[in-house]
This record gives sequence, C-alpha cells and structure tokens, in this order.
Amino acid sequence: MNFIPPQDETRLRAAASGILPNGKPVIVNADGTVSSAGLGSVSQAIGTPVVFEQAASLYMGSAYDSNSNRVVIAYRDGGNSNYGTAIVGTVDPSDNSISFGTAVVFESANSQYPKVVFDSSNNKIVIAYSDAGNSEYGTAIVGNVSGTTISFGTAVVYDTSNYQNTANKAITFDSNSNKVVLFWTDGSNVGKAIIGTVSSTSISFGSAVTFNSNSTSYLGCTFDSNSNKVVICFKDGGGSPTNRNWAKVGTVSSTSISFGTAVRIHEDSSSPVFHIVVFDSINNTVIVGYRDGGNSDHPTFVIGTVSGTSISFGPRRDMDQNITWSVEPTMSFDTQSGTVIVGYSDSNNSNYGTLRVGTPSGTDITFGSAVVYEQAASNYFASAYDSTNKKVVISYMDDANSDYGNAVVFQAAATPTNITAENYVGMSGGPVKITGTAGGTGSETVFEQATTRY
Repeated sequence: MNFIPPQDETRLRAAASGILPNGKPVIVNADGTVSSAGLGSVSQAIGTPVVFEQAASLYMGSAYDSNSNRVVIAYRDGGNSNYGTAIVGTVDPSDNSISFGTAVVFESANSQYPKVVFDSSNNKIVIAYSDAGNSEYGTAIVGNVSGTTISFGTAVVYDTSNYQNTANKAITFDSNSNKVVLFWTDGSNVGKAIIGTVSSTSISFGSAVTFNSNSTSYLGCTFDSNSNKVVICFKDGGGSPTNRNWAKVGTVSSTSISFGTAVRIHEDSSSPVFHIVVFDSINNTVIVGYRDGGNSDHPTFVIGTVSGTSISFGPRRDMDQNITWSVEPTMSFDTQSGTVIVGYSDSNNSNYGTLRVGTPSGTDITFGSAVVYEQAASNYFASAYDSTNKKVVISYMDDANSDYGNAVVFQAAATPTNITAENYVGMSGGPVKITGTAGGTGSETVFEQATTRY
C-alpha cells in the first residue's frame, strides 16, 4: 500500500497518481495512491469596478506580489504630466472588491507601455517601460511593496536604440534561475532578449541576445515551470512566409539566454495581431491567444507543449466569431478553477469591457459566454491573478468616464466532481519529486493536517 499516515502533526506522505497542482483538493484512490479531484462546472462572481486613478490612465501593466498579497498596477498618469506611476491594490475576498493605496511616481517623465512582473525570489516588483523623457530608451526599475504603498530603487537603462515601436515589450520571471527575462524590439525592429538580476532594489542586465533578426512585433511570453523554459511568441514580418506568428523556446543560463528553432504557431494563421500568453500549471501547457488574419481576424487560441528546446501546438480555436480585437486584450491563468480569464474590448457590443472564461483540456480549449464588467468602451487592459484569494484583477481605462483608471475583481470557481467524505484527504501544498515512496515512485505532497483524513 502506497498511503502512509503522517509521522508528525503537520504532514502526510503518499505516492501521487498524475499531477497534484498546488492548492487543489486531493482524494485517495482504491490502490492507495492520491490524485487531484476532478473539477466540474465553473461558477462565476464579479465585483463592482473601482476607480484607482481620476485621470487618463494609459498603457497599463500589472502583477501580483505574493509576498505582500497585493496587486500592483503601473500606468501612464495623464493627470500628472504623463509620469510613470504605480499603485497598490488589496483584494477583499468577502465581496470581490478592491481598495487602493496612494499612487507613487516611478518615473518623472512621459513613460509608456509598462510591463510588470513579480520576482518571487527577491520579493520585488520589476517594471520595464519606455522612457520618453530619455529618448524612449528601454528602462527598468525595481519596486518594493510595503503595506499599501510601493517604493522604488534607481531606474536602469537596458536598451539605448531609441524605440520605433515602444509597445513591443514582454516580460516574465524564470523561477528556476531566479531571473527576470525581458523581450523587446529595438530601433531596427529586431527582436531582442535580455536577462535581469535583482539585488535589493536594483537590477543589472546581461548582454542582449537576438531571438529574431527580421522585423518583429506583437510579443508575448511566459515561463513554463514544468520544463523550466521561457516561451516567446511573436510576429515575423520578414520571415518566409512573411507576417506569420512564431514561437521560440528559451533556456536561461546565468545572465544569458539561448533559443531553439522557431516553430509556426499555426500553419493557417497569418497577419497576427497581439499575443497573450500564459502557462497552464495544471496541464503543463502554454496557452496562446491572438487576432488571426488567416481566421477572419477572430480572437484565436492554441495550446502548446514544450519538449526540450521546441514546442508543438494543438488545434486552432475561435473564442468568438462575431468580434475582433482592436486593442490588446489581457489573459491570466486561474489555478483554482483551471481556467484562463480573458479581458477585452467587445467590438460587437459598443467596445464594452468584457471577459470570457476558457477551459483547457489537453491541447484544446473551449470558452464560455461573454461577461460584461464595464458597460462602456474600455481600453488598455492588464490583469493579475491573486493566488492567495483565487481572484483575477483586471485593470483598464474607462473611455466613458474621462479615461479614468479602473479595476474589477473576478472569480471563477470550479466544483470538484468526485470528492466524497470517504476519499477526501486534504489540499495539496505543491509537489516535490521523490523516489521509492512506499514501494513506488511519484510525488511527495504536503497537506495541512487540519484538513487531512487517513
């Protein structure tokens, strides 16, 4: 028998059957192994939009700080000389509301297209942006959240090529190497990547690496924690054939990154616009969304699986055949429900702020009905997943309210389908690879004793 009662009052050891995602209900099987409970229908709850900036708020980026349990939103503050500004939000799980501290300037100059990531090794926020007060140089800065405010170190320039298209940036955190990975296109529209190392409230960079030497645009990236690889998706305006979307797998080593061979995201896709990319930590896949000119400009999704330094993709799926994306959407992966939440402007409904929940299965994905969260034209979307409260925070500009910065909290909760009083053993605390557990191999998972049966 593979099931071992705990030897102390805090842990239980068992051989796992399949993947045990962190924070999921776990059941014991007839053979003594444990597995994640099956998830059924997804219920939805949405809060009331909250204004966080009473001025035009453009070019948003956001991330969740799991150390302080706060959401950080960065934006250009039109009410304060277009300065780069950040604000800290606190989610109230009881009513899906969010409250904000005082906005803090991180760049006293016109700052555009901030991309935000959380460095979970150093418990710091990193913001990359284009500093229009300094020739639009690519710049990054480190922030430290304390309570409901954030303070910043000294800004560091990582690219001096004078951007032609400042929108082309993407950022992720590699939790295997504990490095920030930043992608952008330089003044010649060449695709570049660079590795950032955070120390206290400063960041230093290695040498820039070219990941695509042709005209490059519409970048989206994520970190695959199963393969410990970074995935970058992009449009190649000079490849053969031209104007197609591609993906590359990157491997971080020290302060540099190397890439495998480029892979077409879908053979029938062309003239792609935008790439929103997340990692599905339950199925260990990469989910990619984009506007596909080869698919009547519909919002289109594919799911990729990384193997070594390459990636393969499943079938192409529409999110909605009645709309197109005229502004960049946003997407977050919800580990509690095993779904993706996509926030966008609905071109078929007065450009209202809208979201859809997508449910991946293997290399395929299906979407539920549209949910309107802002009955007004909305723009400049960003989102972050609050992994503590299991909520997604979508930030956006409210076009009908003087372009104010708004945020709304959304929850998608999946109901387990096969839990009984007899088979439930607890909530998974995260897998750690081991061998030889009770005569077998598998994953060791820690459970809270207060919720454990044996």
